Amino acid sequence: MAHDFPLFGDPSGTSGHSGGHDSSGLTREAVLAAVEARLLTTFGEPGGRAAVTFLGTDRIEVLRFGPDAEGLVRYATLGMSAAPMADPTSPVADQLRGPRAELVLTVRGGRDGVLRALATFAATPQVEGLVVAPGGSLDLGSPLWEGAPFTSVLTAEPGGLVPDLELDEPADPVRFLPLLPMTPNEAGWKRVHGAAALEERWLKHGTDLRDPERRAVPLD
Repeated sequence: MAHDFPLFGDPSGTSGHSGGHDSSGLTREAVLAAVEARLLTTFGEPGGRAAVTFLGTDRIEVLRFGPDAEGLVRYATLGMSAAPMADPTSPVADQLRGPRAELVLTVRGGRDGVLRALATFAATPQVEGLVVAPGGSLDLGSPLWEGAPFTSVLTAEPGGLVPDLELDEPADPVRFLPLLPMTPNEAGWKRVHGAAALEERWLKHGTDLRDPERRAVPLD
């Protein structure tokens, strides 16, 4: 990590996006401005924002929204969608076409310490050439925030919380992927049985995936 900006400082500060161009003329700045507008339309004004820059990567921001009437706090990344995710098996990366995404985590009561984990996950396409998609896992290898019982997340289907953001053709739309925290036991079970089976377990047992202190779902 090259540096951290103040943890959820003044939300009115400038975002500091660079204005790099791709071959279509669609700029990083334009994409992220449209993404931020979609987030604000969906969740309202952010209560705070923070930014992290990892060595060799572009800046990733995390915006905090809420709490809402139910006490739910949403954390959304901003920066991951600036460039399409490249298939790691492809010899040449397409600078325009390819999936684009941002990540959204919902936590009852909020846990601001999760910002570094979210920034790490959002940087994985740049750092590891990983295509983040529904049904996949992102493993931090340590608690998502101090004292958290979760060390990884399941990437869920987009569209239910934040609608997809269409970009000028031929660019792919930006999808907003919900993240569902997993305990180490749940993550191990998911690797064997698959994402759908784990989600069925959660549904069967009425698991509140927004509870920051929930226990692992029964896996026997």
